[in-house]
Amino acid sequence: MTRIAYLVSSATEITMADGTSHPTGYFAEEAIKPFESFTAAGFDVAVITPDGKKPTADPYGLNWYFHYPEEDKDYLNSVVRTFSHDVDDIRFTLHQNTELGLAASRRIAAALEGKGMTPAQVHDQVSKAAKIAWRHDRHLADVMVEDGLTAGLSPVEIHQAVATQRAASEELAGERKARLDEIEGFNHPLDLRSLGDDELAGFDAVFAPGGHGPMVDLADNPDVGRLLVALHEKRAPIASLCHGPALMLSAPERADGQWLFDGYRMTCFTDEEENQTEPGLLGLPWYVDTALMNAGAVFDDGPSAWASHVVVDRHVITGQNPGSTEAVAASVITALKAASSAKAA
Repeated sequence: MTRIAYLVSSATEITMADGTSHPTGYFAEEAIKPFESFTAAGFDVAVITPDGKKPTADPYGLNWYFHYPEEDKDYLNSVVRTFSHDVDDIRFTLHQNTELGLAASRRIAAALEGKGMTPAQVHDQVSKAAKIAWRHDRHLADVMVEDGLTAGLSPVEIHQAVATQRAASEELAGERKARLDEIEGFNHPLDLRSLGDDELAGFDAVFAPGGHGPMVDLADNPDVGRLLVALHEKRAPIASLCHGPALMLSAPERADGQWLFDGYRMTCFTDEEENQTEPGLLGLPWYVDTALMNAGAVFDDGPSAWASHVVVDRHVITGQNPGSTEAVAASVITALKAASSAKAA
C-alpha cells in the first residue's frame, strides 16, 4: 500500500521579530482536507511530528473567515472575477476577503432570486455591489443598502444573509477541528527522530501542511533533512503547502556545495500574503518566500495573492496558500497513482 509521511509541525508558539512569543501551530483546513483526500484514495497516511508531540491547530487558522463553505467560496470567486477584465489586475486582499462581508454574496443572491430575479440578473446585481465594496473598502451590506442596490430586499434581510454566512463558517471551523481531534495519528503521532533511514526510505511521499508552525520546527531540522534525502534519492513526491515548504530549508547541500533543491521551481505563502496576516503585521522573524529564494529555489507565485497556485517541478509539489489546498492534494494523488501504475507496468 502507498504510504505517505504526513509531516505536521508540533510547535505551539513562534518567537516574533521583537522577541515576543505568539501562538502558532498547523492550519486546520490545510491539515484536514489533504489527510481525508489521501485516506479516501486508499493511501496509508502516517502522521509524524518532529518530536512525537501531539500537534496543535493554530488558533488564528480557526477563525471563521478561513472556513467558507465550498458553495459560498465558489460563488464569491465567480463574483471576484467580474472586478476586472484581466485577473492579473485584481488584487483581493485578506482584509477585503474577511472584513467586507463579500462571502455572503451567495446568500444575498439566493434572497434576491426569491424576489423574482433570474440567476443572471442576481449575479450582475451582487457583483456590482461587491465591486463597489472592493474598490472603496465598504461592507457589502452597506453598499447594497446605501447605494440602492437592494432590489426589494430589506436591510434586515441583507444583514441576516451576512450573519447566516458567518454562522455557517463558524460551524464549519468547529467541524473541521472536531474531525482532526478524532484522528488517531494527530493524537498519537510518530516521532520523526525515532525513525531510521530505512524506515524513512519506506515512505512513498511526504506532505507537510502549513500554518506558521513549520517555520519553527520543520526548517533547519536534521531529521527532516534525512527524510528529504531519503525521498529525493528515490524521486518520490515531496509535497508541502503554504508555510509547509519551510521544510525544504532542512535539505542539506549536495557534494558540489549547492542546496539539494537548487534550481527547483517552487512556491509557498508569499511575502505579500504574509504582510496581510495577523502574525505578519505583528512582525515575523523571517519569511519563507525570501528564505527559499535565498537557498536557491526558483520562486513561482500565482498571478495574484490568495488565488490557488500549485507548482510541480519533477517530484517536488508546492502550493502557495490555503486556497491551494485541494489542488495540492490532487497533484499528490495524481503523482502517486502514476508512480504506482509505472511500477505495475
